[in-house]
Amino acid sequence: MAWFLKDRKRRKALRERLEIPPDAWDKCEQCGHVDLSENFDRALQVCPECGYHRRISARRYIEILADPNSFIELFADLRSVDPLQFEGYPERVSRAVKQVGPQDAIVTGYCTVTGFNINLGAMEFAFMGGSMGSVVGEKIARLATRSLEAGIPLVIISASGGARMQEGVLSLMQLAKTSAMIARLREERIPYISVLTNPTTGGVTASYAMQGDVNLAEPGALIGFAGPRVIQQTIRQDLPEGFQTAEFLADHGMVDRVVLRSELRDTTARLLRMMQGLPSAEADD
Repeated sequence: MAWFLKDRKRRKALRERLEIPPDAWDKCEQCGHVDLSENFDRALQVCPECGYHRRISARRYIEILADPNSFIELFADLRSVDPLQFEGYPERVSRAVKQVGPQDAIVTGYCTVTGFNINLGAMEFAFMGGSMGSVVGEKIARLATRSLEAGIPLVIISASGGARMQEGVLSLMQLAKTSAMIARLREERIPYISVLTNPTTGGVTASYAMQGDVNLAEPGALIGFAGPRVIQQTIRQDLPEGFQTAEFLADHGMVDRVVLRSELRDTTARLLRMMQGLPSAEADD
């Protein structure tokens, strides 16, 4: 009976309770699919379930497109001012700089894509909705000038709500300035590839975003000038299903091809080879 009277020591659990960090899981805004955050990141922020292309930063696009460690930023010192003394504008710019960085609504520079030298601009929607002010227009104009002088292709990735209202007519002037520079590239037969992402609207759509020698778009991207509600009120007609999506525009000839984010780099490289009369990578192999 002595065995039954012995004090029994409680055994410690061999397995410790693991604390799961709150950001370990992520949810697709389109279909509600829940997955590990690292799976979304590995898929370039494309939903593994429905293929929805989530919005990503300008620098993430640069990482996807450019060869590793090849991107050199240009014109990073340009800053927005308040030429119209618009109420609250300096404060909004300051908040955007703290949240996103000082690059304004576009990051510009040069890099290589599978060995090709290009000038590259990627718009940052998180900076005041990617709105195009005088800094964005100036950066694009300088980047196009650099392409003209060096004779190398230009690639711009657009994500914008349109012209920046706080700079008034100065923003609208950027449509003409950037369009004039793109026209000069075309005259000199220097390739310009435009990539439209979600969303690309307003004055950006009305200028350089739709003026590429080839216009590519991500799946499901919203692309247009005015919003659907404004168009419906103007023409007083119902709009077709899928109106202003990348697929709708591709079907009607306004976009040349809808390209998956995972295929953007290879597609751009193939187009650059073709536009410069170079053999394909397969031929080199």
